[in-house]
This record gives sequence, structure tokens and C-alpha cells, in this order.
Amino acid sequence: MTVQTQLLAKAQQLCEQRGVRMTPQRLKVLALIINHHSSISAYELLDLLKASEPQAKPPTVYRALDFLLAQGFVHKVESTNSYIACCVLGHADHCSQLLICDKCGFVEETHDDELAKFLRIKSEQYGFMIKHHVVESHGVCHKCQQTTND
Repeated sequence: MTVQTQLLAKAQQLCEQRGVRMTPQRLKVLALIINHHSSISAYELLDLLKASEPQAKPPTVYRALDFLLAQGFVHKVESTNSYIACCVLGHADHCSQLLICDKCGFVEETHDDELAKFLRIKSEQYGFMIKHHVVESHGVCHKCQQTTND
């Protein structure tokens, strides 16, 4: 079973458990994001979706993205206004860090429980309770560093 198949099956299972509906369009948008292997914009998604659904319009994609974000199946990369698939579906305390390559656009999702704990403790000192966070860090990925050094 491929990683994509596993993620899609897990998303469908979580939807059933939560009593929400994973429509074929939502599933298709999620599959497109997973297959992209990098962050992807809503309009890039729309172009890909139109290959199988020529009638698709921007609201179709945005509604699917809203659902997928609400369920924690995708993350929005705020700094680039794009989306990536979540690599840990159903994680109760989902706090992640995104490593974003400014050269090739690759986005890697990581999880550091110590960083999440530190941010939670720090925020509590100010009387603030974090429910969700995504930390974005920009730089240059290993692959681009290698091509620069060659």
C-alpha cells in the first residue's frame, strides 16, 4: 500500500469517526495535494482538478480546502499562500513546523514535541492557551545546497 493510499484511507476513516462527509471532490483535492510532493496553490489545484472535472471552479477548490484544513488533513503555508498534505493525520495535539526552501519551494513538515512544549509553556506565562500552531521556517533545502556547492 502506497503512502498516498494510506493517507487517503486514514482521512476517510477519520471522516467516518467524526461524522463528516468526505465527498469525491474533497478526496480528489486531497489526492492531488498528496501527489504534488510540494506545496501547491489553490489555482494550481484548480488546473489539475479540471483535467478530471472540467466544470470545476475556484469555489469548488476553496470549499474542499476549507474542509481539509478544518479536518487537519492539510496545512496552509501562509507565507506562500499554498497547501501541503499533513503527514500525521489524526494527531490529537497537532503542532508542526514547516521547513520551506526558498529556492525550489519544497516544504517539509516536521514535528518537534520539545518545541511545541516550549511554545505552550511560554504562551501560558501570558495567559494564552495554544490550540494549534504551525511554525514556518525559510531557508535552503539539502538538495539545493548540494547543487549550489557543485
